[in-house]
Amino acid sequence: MATQVIANSGHDDMIHDAVLDYYGRKLATCSSDRTIKIFEIEGETQRLTETLKGHEGAVWCVAWAHPKFGNILASAGYDGKVFIWKEQGAQQTTQWQRIFDYPHKASVNIVAWSPHEAGCLLGCASSDGNVSVLEFKDNGSIDNVTFPAHGLGVNSISWAPAIAPGSIVSSSPGPSAAGNRRFVTGGCDNVLKVWAFDQASQSYKQEGEALQGHTDWVRDVAWSPTVLQKSYIASASQDKTVRIWTSEPAAGGQWESKVINFEAPVWRVSWSLSGNVLAVSAADNKVTLWKENLRGEWELVKSIEE
Repeated sequence: MATQVIANSGHDDMIHDAVLDYYGRKLATCSSDRTIKIFEIEGETQRLTETLKGHEGAVWCVAWAHPKFGNILASAGYDGKVFIWKEQGAQQTTQWQRIFDYPHKASVNIVAWSPHEAGCLLGCASSDGNVSVLEFKDNGSIDNVTFPAHGLGVNSISWAPAIAPGSIVSSSPGPSAAGNRRFVTGGCDNVLKVWAFDQASQSYKQEGEALQGHTDWVRDVAWSPTVLQKSYIASASQDKTVRIWTSEPAAGGQWESKVINFEAPVWRVSWSLSGNVLAVSAADNKVTLWKENLRGEWELVKSIEE
């Protein structure tokens, strides 16, 4: 894996997020300078092709939709706005246009696209305590559902895999696979909540009780993409711990958690694509990689210090 360093990002302030698209050909960055920049990546070189303006505060997060929906980028900022940008036009004359805005009453901290099998859905987590889910329909219309999730503010959101664990083994994933619209949120109320789409009411309902154990803000949550027997969710907290929650359909879907202790508040957790290695980044600038051993305990496999 070659690494690229973009020495001159063109941003005038701190960069908060940098995300490659599905094919690794475009890079989107966002910054406190209120802009988003799009780079074309070609081999070892990159060139700035577009600067997107419109946010009235720091832009915290950018996220690419799956390419089957087109070149679509979502951005979220301190101004409480979610913007959807789309690249329009033919190859040599493309330009980015803002095709949709969605307002919250406070900072939108993160946006996350669902697995494409579940549809073109964007989950948005806001400091106003609400989560909104925007659905982009085939006919060009956009539906939105907004609901209260964590009273003191929502810090993070992560979608479940489109296929429920165990279903690959048990039966062919039928229509229910597309219906597995579930995600987890983490908040300033120190808990995680799991939400699932309810077809009857066309809304998201909380599944079971809130997942408790953290003693300070839940900064980040990450639902593992693995679709083996168990579901895995990792949560990172200001309380200097990561919790790894597991649920087995056979055990009635109850969530159990194991705790990993750190020396500093933990900011981000991220799973490998196969879903079995967890990367953790903490406030002391250390990134660590963890893996579950055969006894079900989480072991440190690598530590990377900045």
